[in-house]
Amino acid sequence: MEGLSEFQFRLLTYAFRIPAVLIALTVHEVSHGLAAYKLGDTTAKDMGRLSLNPLRHLSLPGCILMLLFGFGFAKPVPINTRGFKHPKRDMAITAVAGPLSNLVLAFIGIFLEQLILLIPLPKTVGFAHWAILCAFFFVYVFYMLNLSLCVFNLIPIPPLDGSRVFLSFLPTNVYFKIMRYEQYIMMALFFVIWLGLLDGVITGAVTFLSDAIHNLFYLLPFFG
Repeated sequence: MEGLSEFQFRLLTYAFRIPAVLIALTVHEVSHGLAAYKLGDTTAKDMGRLSLNPLRHLSLPGCILMLLFGFGFAKPVPINTRGFKHPKRDMAITAVAGPLSNLVLAFIGIFLEQLILLIPLPKTVGFAHWAILCAFFFVYVFYMLNLSLCVFNLIPIPPLDGSRVFLSFLPTNVYFKIMRYEQYIMMALFFVIWLGLLDGVITGAVTFLSDAIHNLFYLLPFFG
């Protein structure tokens, strides 16, 4: 942002990321829990995980990843597949509910961004000027972070949500064999993240989604 040093810009970015992370991860996990509850599993509800209180969902390592890299994870919502009528299918639906909730939040963020762009920026640099700029910057951080969380969690590698969808198409015996090694796969995934090997893929997918959503809004006469 014009008028800010690089240090001030980075500080402001992290300051905006904190509330964005709290909202994104909380909604993500509650969406998992709600989907499971609607499909017959009451575990999340019984354990108080349908709450919008961020403290019930946050994982310290996942939050650090979100703050530093823009993608991460929360404390997984407990799910008991015995409550599902169709375990593999319902598990896949429950899994995809999280990333979809972040996609919806991204739509909301981009909508708010487009509304802010309609507000004339005061020529005099004062409170109103900075308030508009900060509001714009916050919604930008908010929707980009939600898009990153959506894309990251759709990667078909356990324990990410995308793996639940991908594995649901495999035979049951193969499904549960892979799930036995989930912890080891997760450790390998963290190593890959640390090396930055997924950065290019995630950034490309996030940019594509961001451009696609913006183009949808530009089709509307109000924003075009």
